[in-house]
Amino acid sequence: MSISMYEMSVPVFIDHFEMWSGILLKGETFAEIRKIDQEILVKGRLAPDMYPLDRQIQIGTDMVRKGIARLAGVDAPSYEDSEITFSDLQERIKNTVHFLHSITPEQMIGSEDKAIAFSIRENEFTFEKGSDYLTQWIIPHFFFHMTTSYNILRSNGVKLGKRNFVKM
Repeated sequence: MSISMYEMSVPVFIDHFEMWSGILLKGETFAEIRKIDQEILVKGRLAPDMYPLDRQIQIGTDMVRKGIARLAGVDAPSYEDSEITFSDLQERIKNTVHFLHSITPEQMIGSEDKAIAFSIRENEFTFEKGSDYLTQWIIPHFFFHMTTSYNILRSNGVKLGKRNFVKM
């Protein structure tokens, strides 16, 4: 029995967005308890040349929202990238999960063989197969940005562990 494009993407992303939301909640709670301005964590970075936490979440949600929309042949909702608080970031994740719940398995039938082409700024990207787009682009980017968000908060003292990242 084979696994469908829907099964290996949408439910996985929904589950991990819920975990990501939990990671952010721990960051927000940490800031409240320690009386740290949220902006310090929301704008926290691992290195000076890396994006801050808020941008990691913006890119991670964009990758999934736009990617699944391309595979399903629907329009992705547009977001403004204006989040400045943990609450704003939670709302962005919630909206992304809401969008994912609107995608049906039937919309993604045949997407494994669908050619995908798009541009980001001046860069053009082409995938001959939707399965390659999902496994070589969307999934790795999502987990990179989720992991980086986790690491930003952890490096700032937020008590996080493997159970906050992986269902056990």
